[in-house]
Amino acid sequence: MVSRSYSNLLDLASGDSPSFSGERKRFPRVATVPGLLSEVDDESCNSAGSDAPSSVSQERMIIVGNQLPLRAHRNEDDGEWCFSWDEDSLLLQLKDGLGEDVEVIYVGCLKEDIAPNQQDDVAQTLLETFKCVPAFIPPELFTKYYHGFCKQHLWPLFHYMLPLSPDLGGRFNRSLWQAYVSVNKIFADKVMEVISPDDDFVWVHDYHLMVLPTFLRKRFNRVKLGFFLHSPFPSSEIYRTLPVRDEILRALLNSDLIGFHTFDYAKHFLSCCGRMLGLSYQSKRGYIGLEYYGRTVSIKILPVGIHIGQLQSVLNLPETEAKVTELLYKFRGQTVMLGVDDMDIFKGISLKLLAMEQLLMQHPENIGEVVLVQIANPARGRGRDVQEVLSETYATVKRINNRFGRPGYDPVVLIDNPLQFYERIAYYVIAECCLVTAVRDGMNLIPYEYIICRQGNEKLDETLGLDPSAQKKSMLVVSEFIGCSPSLSGAIRVNPWNIDAVAEAMDSALNVSEAEKQLRHEKHYRYVSTHDVAYWARSFLQDLERACGDHLRRRCWGIGFGLGFRVIALDPNFRKLSVEHIVSAYKRTNNRAVLLDYDGTLMPTGSLNTTPNMEAVGILNNLCRDPKNVVFLVSGKDKKTLTEWFSCCEKLGLAAEHGYFIRPNHDSGWETCISLPDFDWKQIAEPIMKLYTETTDGSTIETKESALVWNYLHADPDFGFCQAKELLDHLESVLANEPVSVKSGQHVVEVKPQGVNKGLAAEHLLASMRQKGKLPDFVLCIGDDRSDEDMFEVIMRAKTGSHLSPVAEVLACTVGQKPSKAKYYVEDRSEILRMLQALANASEQAAKTTPILASRGDGVIIDRE
Repeated sequence: MVSRSYSNLLDLASGDSPSFSGERKRFPRVATVPGLLSEVDDESCNSAGSDAPSSVSQERMIIVGNQLPLRAHRNEDDGEWCFSWDEDSLLLQLKDGLGEDVEVIYVGCLKEDIAPNQQDDVAQTLLETFKCVPAFIPPELFTKYYHGFCKQHLWPLFHYMLPLSPDLGGRFNRSLWQAYVSVNKIFADKVMEVISPDDDFVWVHDYHLMVLPTFLRKRFNRVKLGFFLHSPFPSSEIYRTLPVRDEILRALLNSDLIGFHTFDYAKHFLSCCGRMLGLSYQSKRGYIGLEYYGRTVSIKILPVGIHIGQLQSVLNLPETEAKVTELLYKFRGQTVMLGVDDMDIFKGISLKLLAMEQLLMQHPENIGEVVLVQIANPARGRGRDVQEVLSETYATVKRINNRFGRPGYDPVVLIDNPLQFYERIAYYVIAECCLVTAVRDGMNLIPYEYIICRQGNEKLDETLGLDPSAQKKSMLVVSEFIGCSPSLSGAIRVNPWNIDAVAEAMDSALNVSEAEKQLRHEKHYRYVSTHDVAYWARSFLQDLERACGDHLRRRCWGIGFGLGFRVIALDPNFRKLSVEHIVSAYKRTNNRAVLLDYDGTLMPTGSLNTTPNMEAVGILNNLCRDPKNVVFLVSGKDKKTLTEWFSCCEKLGLAAEHGYFIRPNHDSGWETCISLPDFDWKQIAEPIMKLYTETTDGSTIETKESALVWNYLHADPDFGFCQAKELLDHLESVLANEPVSVKSGQHVVEVKPQGVNKGLAAEHLLASMRQKGKLPDFVLCIGDDRSDEDMFEVIMRAKTGSHLSPVAEVLACTVGQKPSKAKYYVEDRSEILRMLQALANASEQAAKTTPILASRGDGVIIDRE
């Protein structure tokens, strides 16, 4: 098989002039043949995206799913394969929402096994005729991937079944996981054969391909990639049992947009990212986003819809009308309640049957009057659990029919043979109520199909003996554990495990007034008809375009190995601070000022032992010995702690409590930067903080002279975050008339006097150096959190004022890649120590070769928190 871009090159090579009328042919930057990837970028092999936008106006969407939206059969005469579109496939139906100007290419597997000697011909045919790229997976590998890892591990776990024993799901098998990763890699290779990385959008579907985003992002750092999960996403307590939990989360985060059917599924995913990866999310103008190494991964909550046009076309078929007539005669004089479910353990068929039995026991007047028709579609998986569901279903149906049945009447009609689509539609049309009692389901579109079919058309109204102008009616009883439940506000929602409650809901659905049925149907029909599959696809594409809007503007490169790979995306002006650059600037300057943070800068964040180690203290002393330097440590710690910790650093300047207290050196006394009348506000704030500390296990209060800090670093992440928001609101309301500011930081809520921030220390240092007639020509400021942004702002603003030399080198640097007022960043604490050591070495070298000028002095400020 050859890629489309390669076919275009063949057209040119043959001498045929390509036609530019009608559909515009595309010339992707990556031309491929099977097994060969072109390295065309001048960047690293991990990045294959051009910085120049494409001139091709037509958008192209590559849709990747486990199965292609195709049906196949083999001719008996010549053995050739014949293919046609699978009109029931969601991947095909969503094309309606993408617009005629969007070209769609599909990548996926075929349901049928294709012999190896036929695969090339089949692939070429599918590409040319259907724009489909088949991924041929060896049968043994496919079994491990699909029936193994997908169906034995992911499917049960995502539906809240833990492998507590070998009979419940499957114990984790590393070889099945490796097969899953291998198949995802094959899918990635197929996408790479046809993708134009600067222009195309890629939309990956469902849990079968959750690590595919990593392979695509690794090859094309700026790929425009969306992922939609069609199954539930479990709570963190369930998901965290998966041995490869971090790998899957990080792989999904290599997408630009991740879609879920319901808020609950999205909330569970965000909770897992917070608890297992330490990531936090923000909601801005209605959009939820996760900051991940400089990239914003958008989260979309969007329940899928149905293809109404397809349903209406089947409703118009004469076969449907004939089947409706047949069913009306068969169930004459009886009220039909309908269930349509796959035969698997999560669809709750047995619970529904038990509820029907309970209904007939509690309301015997329904015997002979009410029939439950249960359509059981073939199971998609394999295993003993499927056989157990079959056995239990057959036994329950037999028991109910033997107990309540009579000649010509079976209270339960079980249909377990495959039905034509029009036959299923006919059952929807005649059913007075539809029952969906799944114990867990990602979305379940059966209620949507039922609503549209009950709306009917004129021919069916005539068959049913209805007035075409009369309002239609329907009733739904749905499980509260399925994805469509929140969208169907007029349905009777039930807990499927509560048999009595389901039976009562069935009785209520039978006895509700005609007017009520009409109102509920009208409400549901209005929603379902306006939120169809086209709306779903169109909305997802619009959000994907928005999420990828700044791709070309940002600088990207990949880090990490294997499934730990991720892309760092930064503003073009946000650069990594190299040791060579800073040492060069350091050597050619004479009046130097440096500010460094402590927790997260000189010490690891969250370390239980926060006292400075000998390495850090030695580096600081070496810097202080250089008469061209004035070194300052700016910290949120109290002055007593800093005095004890840095008693051996005689020339080190200290700023305690975020700049409220300042001491230029060991021989000077502590002074305050601003004067405050009193601290009476502490008597209001401290009791409130104590209340939240008592109710939040793991939280503590840090009392300072100028501030109070509530710390929840060691509390439960979700509960601590919620409590912090409540505490912030509470303190802001009671301290509204006090001269203080209430701010939230990294796992803290702090109350401090207005105007007190780390910027005070920077202002004090620059002003004191100016008073001495020594305008700084080198300023280095390094911090790691939000409190350090005030320092960055002060020194960046000083560049345009009179506090610095006109040729000053100003280096504001944050730790880690994140939005900041700083223009530089370093990766971690180890880089900072290496950098400071290099500066100290430069000072020692200069001292050996140049006479020391005692009158020379400069300033270095180190922020300690």
